[in-house]
Amino acid sequence: MSVITEKNPTDDFHHIGVLGAGAWGTALAAVASYNGAVTLWGRKKEVIDAINSAHINPDYLPDIVLPSSIHATDNLDDLATAAALLVAIPAQRMRSVLKRLPDDSRPLILCAKGIEAESGLLMSQLAAEIFPNRPISVLSGPTFASEVAQHLPTAVTLAAKEHSIRSALMRRLAIPTFRPYASSDVIGADVGGAVKNVLAIACGVVAGARLGHNARAAVISRGFAEMNRFGIALGAKEETLTGLSGLGDLVLTCSSELSRNFTFGKKLGEGYSYEEQQKTKAVTTEGVFTAPVLQRVAVALKVEMPLVSAICDLIDGESVNSVLGKLLSRPLKGEYRLSE
Repeated sequence: MSVITEKNPTDDFHHIGVLGAGAWGTALAAVASYNGAVTLWGRKKEVIDAINSAHINPDYLPDIVLPSSIHATDNLDDLATAAALLVAIPAQRMRSVLKRLPDDSRPLILCAKGIEAESGLLMSQLAAEIFPNRPISVLSGPTFASEVAQHLPTAVTLAAKEHSIRSALMRRLAIPTFRPYASSDVIGADVGGAVKNVLAIACGVVAGARLGHNARAAVISRGFAEMNRFGIALGAKEETLTGLSGLGDLVLTCSSELSRNFTFGKKLGEGYSYEEQQKTKAVTTEGVFTAPVLQRVAVALKVEMPLVSAICDLIDGESVNSVLGKLLSRPLKGEYRLSE
């Protein structure tokens, strides 16, 4: 007599591919290795060799020992047997990497946060343009890569339109210290991750210019209002924006110098120009690229985002005092739409 056993939903995604061997991609590979096989793709051969031989990422997570089960490669063909792909490529390089992938039915889980500068597309919109018939998901939330890699408690949003895919992916990626929450709102999860980068720069400016805790709280709350207006204009759900991928990520990146965007803003507040910072930066500050395109898209959608516009002015070289004066002299208005 044959015995029929119920299939585990994670079986379909036993082998996960991760694109991007930076800090975030490496941390995700460490998470995904807990429940199955993982292949991590990156471009730097010295990083790939170090992950395979010494189980460290010397460029991005040098102090963290990685699981020996992670197989790193610089050959995209090695991802051919992966059943799903976590894509942790910086937003401005996302298109070039996606175009190198075969057009098949494997789900793409986008883990980068930002808006493509040239097109004005969110990462999920960009992927759908390249692969119109492919399942597109977004994984986003309050996540510092180093803490995820250290297995400190973390919760994220995993957004996918297809119930079967998000259910299987949640079970595949969930570990005792990494907890995904399901959502069907792909656009909403994508919006939060993009907009919070710019608002984190604003909070950094507040810290660098020593404008006080009151000012930082005001930037977070009024910035969240801007995020909501922008997201809803694109069709996002308000409850998504109040969740982990929206408000949660905003609070994290606006409160810590572990955030590259916050640190960049702090330097602006201290008087260092964009050009001066670019000379010494070794990592991408996504909010710098996102700010002008976010402003452009917001204008097209007729969405008011004064804090985003202020960051654009600072990046363009306007002084903190000048930008602050313009913000504080705006016409008085209701905090929300009043009924009378």
